[in-house]
Amino acid sequence: MLGVILLLAVLTGLLFLMARDSTKTRGRLPPGPRPLPILGNLLQMDRKGALQSFLKMQDRYGDVFTLYLGPRRVVVLCGTEAIREALVDQADAFSDRAKMAVFDLVFQDYGLFFSNGERWKVLRRFSLVTLRDFGMGKRSVEERIQEEAQCLVKELRNIKGTLQDPTFFFQAITANIICSIVFGERFSYQDPEFLQLLNQFLETFAIVSSFSTQVFEIFSGFLKHFPGPHRQINERMKKVSAFIACSVEKHRETLDRTAPRDFIDTFLIRMEKEKSDPNTEFHHKNLVISALSLFSAGTETTSTTLRYGLLIMLKYPHITDRIQKEIEQVIGSDRAPALKDRANMPYTDAVIHEIQRFADLFPIGMPRIVTKNTHIRGYFIPKGTEVLPILSSALNDPHYFGKPETFNPDHFLDANGALKKSDAFMPFSLGKRICLGEGIARQELFLFFTTILQNFNLATNLASEDIDLTPVECGIGKIPPPYKIRFLERHGD
Repeated sequence: MLGVILLLAVLTGLLFLMARDSTKTRGRLPPGPRPLPILGNLLQMDRKGALQSFLKMQDRYGDVFTLYLGPRRVVVLCGTEAIREALVDQADAFSDRAKMAVFDLVFQDYGLFFSNGERWKVLRRFSLVTLRDFGMGKRSVEERIQEEAQCLVKELRNIKGTLQDPTFFFQAITANIICSIVFGERFSYQDPEFLQLLNQFLETFAIVSSFSTQVFEIFSGFLKHFPGPHRQINERMKKVSAFIACSVEKHRETLDRTAPRDFIDTFLIRMEKEKSDPNTEFHHKNLVISALSLFSAGTETTSTTLRYGLLIMLKYPHITDRIQKEIEQVIGSDRAPALKDRANMPYTDAVIHEIQRFADLFPIGMPRIVTKNTHIRGYFIPKGTEVLPILSSALNDPHYFGKPETFNPDHFLDANGALKKSDAFMPFSLGKRICLGEGIARQELFLFFTTILQNFNLATNLASEDIDLTPVECGIGKIPPPYKIRFLERHGD
């Protein structure tokens, strides 16, 4: 009996010490609302979605706070300075990618997006070098974009000013750029297999941006056993992966090791070199998932930015007019736009920056995990803690953008009309996990945008004051409202 009492006393003491240590640790964590068992802080979340919840909590707890999404502890970073202090000033500590449960079935820690540690370092280094090499080869990325832009112009002329949903056109042109780099070929806009692939990406982005995905991310441990967004995404991405795997086999059959044609060839050559290394990261699984990562990232985000951008141009035709005047002054109508023109077109460049800021396509940045115990603003963040950088809070930071809720290119122009950079401009995220394709995306946005406005006037079936810019979905991603547009040939006027 005495032994039992002593054992209970020891256990009670241990529990007390554990509780005290836990309280002590929590005391050093960033502040935040008190969580409930299992539910965490879900009852304090706004019905409008996660983003609005985070922004309200920022008002109450400051730019760095702790939140419990169900059982998951998350440190949330808001505001330009806090995000930069973490992702730039402590880039190594905030360099790992946290899992996104909705993608687990697809990526499984392989490829570029959701791998960490040595695998991620090796694959990112290889991909950066390969993308750079193919961007500086016989046909530069700029030339590929210029050629694709002219294909688009031809296609838009063929529809002769009829009302069209522009979604497909913007998907096709951005997908073809990454296809030319990854697969070594572009596809006809009428190719049925290509159309099917584009549809898979469009549907996937819609699912990722939905409210159901936000709920799934919180309760994935339970919900993963039932039908839901994770299975819908997996079903669509399996079709894309099958297409990539088929392309890999075709490449393998026609591979010339002395003259790689594209990303897949270069990866296959590296696989051959390291086939005797049991620990190599250059194997079939990483090839397919890395190609999938590049394909998906290189298609949907830039195409959605263009789609949002032209809707904004329809809303503000005076801005469109001013861009077209700048195009006439700098480029004219006898040649295609080139990247060298960007330096002489500050207003157009500022508009494109403002489109990216205002569209705010990924308001909640991809989640990170801290790789070691670290501190930020005096708060302790233990190793392995999930961190959410709220990029929207920077892109809408009133300290940097006078009226962030309004579309205003002057946000990126100085008093002399020159392009003005801003520390708060981070649509591609920051730090070691900054978007791999940022350079390509910036080239695409400028060349496609200026080529369209060089050749066409824009019109729609609504008065400009009746055009609504409110996104139809706002979760992990934002989706612009659907609309139809007329591309009317300018005829050099």
